Amino acid sequence: MVAQDRALSFKPLFARSLGAAPDRLHFAAHSHHLWPDASLEGQMQCWEDASMLADRKWGRIMDEIWPGAQAEVANELGTDDSSAIVFASNTHDLLVRLVAACPRDGEAPLRVLMSDGEFHSARRQMARWAEAGEILLTTVAAEPHDDFSDRFLSAAESGGHDLILVSHVMFGSGRIFEGVEALAALARPDGPWVAIDGYHAFMAVADPFGPKAATSAFYLGGGYKYAMAGEGMGFMHCPPAFGERPPITGWYAEFGDLTAPPGSSVGYTRDAMRFMGATFDPSALYRFLAVRAMLAENGLTSDRIAARVAMLQDLMLDRLAGTPLADAELLNPPGNGPRARFLAWRSPRAQRWCNELMDRNCITDVRGDVLRVGFGLYHDEEDVETFVRLGRTLA
Repeated sequence: MVAQDRALSFKPLFARSLGAAPDRLHFAAHSHHLWPDASLEGQMQCWEDASMLADRKWGRIMDEIWPGAQAEVANELGTDDSSAIVFASNTHDLLVRLVAACPRDGEAPLRVLMSDGEFHSARRQMARWAEAGEILLTTVAAEPHDDFSDRFLSAAESGGHDLILVSHVMFGSGRIFEGVEALAALARPDGPWVAIDGYHAFMAVADPFGPKAATSAFYLGGGYKYAMAGEGMGFMHCPPAFGERPPITGWYAEFGDLTAPPGSSVGYTRDAMRFMGATFDPSALYRFLAVRAMLAENGLTSDRIAARVAMLQDLMLDRLAGTPLADAELLNPPGNGPRARFLAWRSPRAQRWCNELMDRNCITDVRGDVLRVGFGLYHDEEDVETFVRLGRTLA
């Protein structure tokens, strides 16, 4: 299939986004993934349902759209447990609900273990809670990368933590944490809890979670990156018996029994809806379902897309020999296992390179001294060759 796909272009699936800026070379699919045309169809369907159904639109959303999106996420995670999936506007909302529900020792601060390379939502929030004395934060250095998985697992196994959080694919380096199942095995309903941040793994790494880890660990992700659905669709897989009565709760958390009169007790559903908030914008779920349908119609599984991306990455690395980028440190060189959907080069010139490429209408991004170049389904060999020509001009 990879050999056949090499000659194919999937740009027609992204005609509107590519046509909106035809001179742009967009190599930031890991940052803002271009939207396929199917996403517009989903957005329009959301609007049409609201117009036609008005108040009754929530029946369609909660009876069809929501469970449809749950099933797609569960299938992609490799768990096939739709009832364990809950959505929110972003993963930060879910992280707050998760931390509030996590068991702790009385009034003592929550003891949290994570890496020092987590995505901004977790990094900033945890740092602020630690600053306020609400958590005791222990971090494991993400570098050196080669033994990070072993070092993090060792720290987790040492005990003394209420919540253990780590990214499946590190957003700064593109390195993959290889101990998801082993980490999940440490989790217990009464603590510790284990949460995997899968934002750069969902729809980039095939079956990233699986049924074994799903019985005891949380998994967070969203639609903004490789799901190609845009903003507004954070999700969390919630293992059964973990956090049966979250303290931060919206009225949707008892959505299954809205006819019950208000009383002194606060009711919860038994499935992942127990972590629900309140009224939300459903348009991202419509977009997500439309994109998933488009992928299915074209036989585009995450494995197939990953193989195509790997081929383009290998081609770029081969062609970049002799350019300034080739002299930089590649933080995530190709290996035998799953890959991130971006390449990450470390160099003191990373910011300059990002700016120079931007001046040439080539979009990448930079994190500190790391230039990240992200690949998507809308790239082909011609795009790689164009990038390489620009790479030769970098100072």
